[in-house]
Amino acid sequence: MSLAPGAADSSGTSRSTSATIQPNILRYLVAVADERGVDLRPLLKQMGLDETLMRSAALRVSYRQGSALIRRALELTGDERLGLKVGAAQHLTAWGLLGFALMADDTLRHAIETGVKYQNLSGAMVVWSAGVDEEDDAFVIRADLPDPAMDPAVATFLIEEAYASVVTLSRLAVDPAFAPRAVQFSFPSPRQLDLYGALFRCPVRFGTPTNRMVIDPAWARIRMPGRDPVSYASTLETLDAQMASRRDQQDLLEVLEVSVAQSLPVVPSFGEQARRHATSERTLRRRLADCGTTYEALVEGVRRERVEQLLLRPELTLRDIARRAGFSDERALRRAVRRWHGTSPGRLRERMRADRL
Repeated sequence: MSLAPGAADSSGTSRSTSATIQPNILRYLVAVADERGVDLRPLLKQMGLDETLMRSAALRVSYRQGSALIRRALELTGDERLGLKVGAAQHLTAWGLLGFALMADDTLRHAIETGVKYQNLSGAMVVWSAGVDEEDDAFVIRADLPDPAMDPAVATFLIEEAYASVVTLSRLAVDPAFAPRAVQFSFPSPRQLDLYGALFRCPVRFGTPTNRMVIDPAWARIRMPGRDPVSYASTLETLDAQMASRRDQQDLLEVLEVSVAQSLPVVPSFGEQARRHATSERTLRRRLADCGTTYEALVEGVRRERVEQLLLRPELTLRDIARRAGFSDERALRRAVRRWHGTSPGRLRERMRADRL
């Protein structure tokens, strides 16, 4: 049900947008873009994600990579409702063991709660929470953004994709007639409203304080057709082990990112990082591979974030920014920004300032 990683895992551990995620959304995004005559594979290749890698169950991509691909897809397709269509194209089988656990669960409500608990093992990019509304006993699913200041177009895509996938997968797993009581979006009302009514089959409101989907108690209590207590319990054992491993991996990434950020403009060598962790370079490289990344990619992500922060400071020249972000010169900075954003540092600076007004 696209129940996914974000600001906190089931134990309340802090998460950032530098986290790595499974590329489930991106796989569906590529397929939906294909149907519209837009090929996103060249952009994936620029990111180092060829088709072979995208089919790997072990692959993890950075939140930044995911956001960049979504932003570019929105630009190339010109489809403001792309998030709804990507969510509506999904299948439970894409979520692997978590999808199997949801199908084997007891009720729809409990399946959603299971998805929320293990959300860091799926591949969506929002923060899920769920609970019963004390006023009318309805079951409410809430989706929040891990970074409220993210690009508004990407933010809208992520929230639309999230709720579209919940409705689509609930109909596939439980009953084609499923419909929520209401859906509320925090973003402004769009021009095209017909798609919302056709997909959700319920009242849809915009400009609300939070993103919420309200489900009637009768639907929340409905039994899952594939429920199997034994299969469910055994699958949770595996998911718990994956969660523990995931926390260890994320801790490693966060420690390395902080180390690089604190050292800029000097970047610690890989050998130095291995010594700091009292391990061999080979072991550290293997641990990063298990996280689906490399030290070079991690350094580039930290530099990118630093450049974007520095571009918002009007008193700094591009030469200043290049030096502070650890680039050899201004030309190296320009090449990096062009690779990340497809534009020049000057134009990116203008766009970022305009977004903050």
